[in-house]
Amino acid sequence: MELITNHLDLLGPIEKGRDMGKKKIGILGSGQVGQVLAGGFIKYGHDVMIGTRSPAKLEKWKAQFGGKGQIGSFQEAAKYGEIVVVACLGRVAEEVVRSVAGHLTGKTVIDTTNPIAETPPVNGVISFFTDLNGSLMERLQKAAPEARFVKAFNSVGNPFMVNPQFPGGKPTMFICGNDEGAKTETAKILDVFGWEPADMGGVESARAIEPLCILWCIPGLTRNQWTHAFKLLKL
Repeated sequence: MELITNHLDLLGPIEKGRDMGKKKIGILGSGQVGQVLAGGFIKYGHDVMIGTRSPAKLEKWKAQFGGKGQIGSFQEAAKYGEIVVVACLGRVAEEVVRSVAGHLTGKTVIDTTNPIAETPPVNGVISFFTDLNGSLMERLQKAAPEARFVKAFNSVGNPFMVNPQFPGGKPTMFICGNDEGAKTETAKILDVFGWEPADMGGVESARAIEPLCILWCIPGLTRNQWTHAFKLLKL
């Protein structure tokens, strides 16, 4: 969720891509979410290309990672990635995914987006351009039906997406999607990145997961408190 400034230095030194095997990762979007997740994949030894319409905004990012990350177009990043991450603004995500759909066939596609409308918040409650009977991820799945979409990383601010440190232990990242193999692959990434994945089922469950963004934002927008994450407790 691209709402507060990221500190890329929190990612730490490069480590081996444990449990995942070395992968090529294509990131669609060059904002803070895309940059943080790209840095996380590089931290764990993977090869990354960020797709962007504005290469100039990535000069600082590329300098920090010593040339380990590549920069290309959306098309190039989608083609490059064995795993693809959709990290652009929600209101342009469907257009971006449709434009690269031919390069997503059979690939795990991690959808980090939220359908945030351009209207201002009301008492800290942001508006969506979807309703509870449909989700943005369902639209993306229809735009690229041969891709294996998984919802993840949408319910926390970008500084905590990689190696979050909370007193209560690993926070929970809720995921969903229709492909079990893609969810297993995403769960391994989440585990390496310091999260406890919780599988909520098929793509329709994004209708419940995406609104967690609304809940997560309320303390930040009303009290400037952004340092929290969700935790699912089980018996």
